[in-house]
Amino acid sequence: MKKTLRTILLAGMAVVAVSCGNSSAPKADAPMAADPNAAVKVNVATATFQDVPQDEIYTATVEANATNNIAPQTGSRIQKINVEIGDFVRAGQVLAEMDKLQLQQAKLQMVNDSTELSRLRKLYEQGALAKADLESMELAYNVRQATYQNLLENTVLRSPINGVVTARNYDKGDMYTMGRPLYTVQEITPVKLIVGISESDYTKIKKGDSVMISADALPGRSFSGKINKIYPTMEAGTHTVNVEIVVPNSDRVLRPGMYTKVEINYANNHSIVVPDIAIVKMQGSGQKTVYVVNGDNTVSLKVVKLGRHFGSNYEILEGLEEGDVVVTKGNANVKSGSKIEIIG
Repeated sequence: MKKTLRTILLAGMAVVAVSCGNSSAPKADAPMAADPNAAVKVNVATATFQDVPQDEIYTATVEANATNNIAPQTGSRIQKINVEIGDFVRAGQVLAEMDKLQLQQAKLQMVNDSTELSRLRKLYEQGALAKADLESMELAYNVRQATYQNLLENTVLRSPINGVVTARNYDKGDMYTMGRPLYTVQEITPVKLIVGISESDYTKIKKGDSVMISADALPGRSFSGKINKIYPTMEAGTHTVNVEIVVPNSDRVLRPGMYTKVEINYANNHSIVVPDIAIVKMQGSGQKTVYVVNGDNTVSLKVVKLGRHFGSNYEILEGLEEGDVVVTKGNANVKSGSKIEIIG
C-alpha cells in the first residue's frame, strides 16, 4: 500500500514538471501585435476661401527728414555757444555767435551811407544834384545793406529748421577754420525711410499709400507712415526702385540710424486657406503636400503650391478646392490610402 501511494505521488510530480517546461504554453505578458488595418486617429480642417493680405516686409534705416550743417562763410573766432548736442531747437533760434567786429563796422558804414543818402535826396529834390549821382549813392547803399545782412547771418548763427542738435564740433573761443560745421541740426519730426521695391511690385504702390513700421529698439510699438515719394528711375543691378516713406514721429522716439522693418500691404487675395500644420514637406523633393480625406474615410496625398504664411495659416495657390477636408494632426502616421478615424 505504501509503495503504491509513493508511485502515485511521483507520477503526479512528473506531470507538473512536464506542464511547466512546455514551451508552447501561452505567456500572460506577451505583447499583442498591432492591427495593420486599424484606422489612424486624426484631426482635420476644411479648406475655405479667405481674404489673404499680400504683405511684404522690408528693412530700412531711419533718416532725418532734413539735415543742416550750421557754419559761417569765413573763418572767425567763436564768441558764444548757446546749445549743446541733444538740445531741440526751433527755426530761427540763435545757436552761436561769432566775433562781431566786422559786423559792427559794416553796420556803422550802412548807417553812415543811409544818412548820406537822405542828404542827397534832399539836394536832388531841390535841383542841386544830378539824378545819376543820386542813383549811384542808392546803389552803394543797397550793396552796403546786403553786405551787412550777409555778415549778420554769418555772425549770429540761427537754425533754419526745427530739429535736434546732433553734432557740435567747436568750443567757445575756438577759431572756426571751415574744416567742419560748427553744428549739425537734424529734423526728426517727421523722419523718413528709403525702401527698395522690386520691379514686380512697383506698379502696386502709389504716393500716399499707408505702411506700418516697427523698430527693434522699440519692442511692442508700431508706427504708421505714408509713401511720400517714388523715385523716377530703377536700380539696374537690383531691379528695385527706391521709395521714400515719411513717418510723423511726433513723440520723437524714432531716431536717425535706428534699424526698422517696413510692412507694405499690396492688397488682398481671395484664396483657399488651411492651417499651417496640415502642410507636409516631402523629403528630398522640397514639394509641399497635404493629406485630403476621401469619402470612404481614407486619405490621398496632394501636392500644393503655397502662397503667404500669415498667423497660423497658409494661403494655397494651387492643389486644393474649397470644402476639401485635410488632415491637421496625425498626418505623420498616415500615407496615401490609409484608413482614418476623425476625432477632432
